[in-house]
Amino acid sequence: MTIKVHYASEMTVPSYDQFIEPILRFLAKNPDGAPAKSAHDAAATALGLTEEDRQQMLASGTQLVYKNRAGWAHDRLKRAGLSSSPKRGFWRLTAEGAAFVKVHSAPLSEEETQKLAMDFIGVRLKVPGVAGEQVLPTSAPSEAPAVASPDDQLEVALAELRKSAASDLLEILATVSPSFFERVVLDLLHGMGYGANREDLQQVGGPGDAGIDGVISLDRLGLEKVYVQAKRWQENISRPHLQAFYGALAGQKARKGVFITTSLFSAQARDYAKSVEGIVLVDGPRLAGLMIDHGIGISARVVRIPKIDSDYFDENAA
Repeated sequence: MTIKVHYASEMTVPSYDQFIEPILRFLAKNPDGAPAKSAHDAAATALGLTEEDRQQMLASGTQLVYKNRAGWAHDRLKRAGLSSSPKRGFWRLTAEGAAFVKVHSAPLSEEETQKLAMDFIGVRLKVPGVAGEQVLPTSAPSEAPAVASPDDQLEVALAELRKSAASDLLEILATVSPSFFERVVLDLLHGMGYGANREDLQQVGGPGDAGIDGVISLDRLGLEKVYVQAKRWQENISRPHLQAFYGALAGQKARKGVFITTSLFSAQARDYAKSVEGIVLVDGPRLAGLMIDHGIGISARVVRIPKIDSDYFDENAA
């Protein structure tokens, strides 16, 4: 059975602080400890997550959201001295944790939950068998949202940086010459995999171009072609513009065309594109997103995010 994975644009899985109590109660029912996977699933069930909720991935695509947030919740319990990981992938309450549950038999208040979530971030986890000094508990920075895990904060920051870069791209594209914009569009299409070589994408825009700004040869003999129109505009693209483009395609006996603009398409223009075959529309926001995804006019910096390599420490794998 194939399970469809969803990348949610909005947070439908509760924030990590909401996982603290269900994990705490689950471990209290399993005093000898339990696999982390069982704790993840028990917390998800307690929070009423649907199967669709459980299939949501982090934007990075590296982990299921609910497991990530359950992991951060357990991290906070460990820093508070209430739980431990005696071995890889296995969680168990400490004696302090068991005593805490007895004292707090009723559901935790919001204040108690936030205390566990935020007040022990600065506590250094002890390494078994090694004496070490613990850092005193510290409060979270005031600008950090109280319910955001480090992974959540990272994803929010990445989304903001992407949004800012997309806005800057559209501002820059609005100032370049029509000829340069046509070149940008062809560079993007080549970056997306169209044309075996950059030479297979020809810029033909100019006086008398009949509405065609570029031609892409999909095969080396040029038997299959895609025609491109690139509009560096501020106004919305209307239905007549697409009708003219469709007419230009018919004049070339072409079956495929891409209309790319820095602006937007009117509702009537989109309806027209749906009523005919072979036309793909790319508006300004989508154009900027594609340029970011394929590194056209965009440079990227590599940030090394430390994460334990569990396989390295698996003594039985050798």
